[in-house]
Amino acid sequence: MTNLTREETEALIAEVLEIYPEKAKKDRAKHLTVNDQSIEQSKKCITSNRKSLPGVMTVRGCAYAGSKGVVWGPIKDMIHISHGPVGCGQYSRAGRRNYYVGTTGINTFGTMNFTSDFQEKDIVFGGDKKLAKIMNEIEGLFPLAKGISVQSECPIGLIGDDIEAVSKKASKELNKPVVPVRCEGFRGVSQSLGHHIANDAIRDWVLDKRDGDNSFVGTPYDVSIIGDYNIGGDAWSSRTLLEEMGLRVVSQWSGDGTLAEMELTPKVKLNLLHCYRSMNYISRHMEEKYGIPWVEYNFFGPTKIAESLRKIAGYFDDTIKEGAERVIERYKAQYDAVIAKYRPRLEGKRVMLYVGGLRPRHVIGAYEDLGMEVVGTGYEFAHNDDYDRTIKDMGNATLIYDDVTGYEFEEFVKKVKPDLIGAGIKEKYIFQKMGIPFRQMHSWDYSGPYHGYDGFAIFARDMDMTLNNPCWGKMKAPWIKDEAAPAIAAAA
Repeated sequence: MTNLTREETEALIAEVLEIYPEKAKKDRAKHLTVNDQSIEQSKKCITSNRKSLPGVMTVRGCAYAGSKGVVWGPIKDMIHISHGPVGCGQYSRAGRRNYYVGTTGINTFGTMNFTSDFQEKDIVFGGDKKLAKIMNEIEGLFPLAKGISVQSECPIGLIGDDIEAVSKKASKELNKPVVPVRCEGFRGVSQSLGHHIANDAIRDWVLDKRDGDNSFVGTPYDVSIIGDYNIGGDAWSSRTLLEEMGLRVVSQWSGDGTLAEMELTPKVKLNLLHCYRSMNYISRHMEEKYGIPWVEYNFFGPTKIAESLRKIAGYFDDTIKEGAERVIERYKAQYDAVIAKYRPRLEGKRVMLYVGGLRPRHVIGAYEDLGMEVVGTGYEFAHNDDYDRTIKDMGNATLIYDDVTGYEFEEFVKKVKPDLIGAGIKEKYIFQKMGIPFRQMHSWDYSGPYHGYDGFAIFARDMDMTLNNPCWGKMKAPWIKDEAAPAIAAAA
């Protein structure tokens, strides 16, 4: 199908909404729109960060997922206790491929699972004593851990356990930070509030620990990477470029990050923010309290990488500006070769996205570098400031969908007929069974990194490998009846 006009896209949305009862139809209509680049504020065309409609299939996560799974979990030299029943801890363990350097169980703990394993008696009598006992056991087993965080699951908030008092007492006894995080899953409408709560805990329990300490020797070029979770090694690819242009990366969190790096962040000259949605809160706090400016950057694809390197360099002197140009020039032959190889195989292909965090807008440039077009995009848990940024990156008359339901996404795909879908694990097998090439864009489908020039080569290879795989032409959705089957069955 060729690209839809504005009228055709509006008609498609109206058609998809027809199946809903009137009240649900009215609610869902607020979350679906046709892009218009002339609009400055997305609140005029789309509603976001609202509770999902009961009865529809949403793929959102909870506040606990936002705190433990995204912000705190990748801090590698701390132990993060999933405080509550074992299920939340087990299902949130090691799922996002936050790579780290270290020896697991000795000085890094990112892929280990620590849970208080709540039982019925803990719900009845409270879990404070159990939590205190666990912390002592952790200290005995893993004395090199630099600190502990307590990630609350739903029952903790419901029964009113005082995890703050337990953590404060344990911190004194163990002589190391113990951070309580009130991220019970029922808080907020999605994982987004968990990000905010986790940022507040970092602000209250970590960032001010070295406020009066002047022993750190800074340089004019000190920066921090914030909101890069090092999925498949992303942060390492990004850090390489920043250091090659002359900057000193003092801290990197939370992927492959440490507690000490977080404590040093208020000493840097500029905060570099990759995932705006999950870490804008702490960046704004540091700007207000410490006067540290922050800037968003996008290291997906050579066009956006060059724009970001120059934007970052704009905060420094000519040494760094020249360094940025040197880095762009140094990798030019490499990324030109990637484009020359893969663009002829991907030119004109159309992509639909549905992801969380920054990806629904950040990866658009990387696809465009390969001659591909993103014809629909949406977020699981965005706020309107995310859509403000997305409007300018998407073409006019393309589809934008917020917290799209399983039904809506499938119907949009049937009508738009994209060549490739990039979404999460919950959508992956549905669309693959429909015979549509699919990339899991939460953890890069077990590949990566996708950031930086090195990552762009892997990104291009993966898109080509997926889209041009001959298997798609040989697949048939299992629910499509084979006309020959009855005859064969009858003959048997």
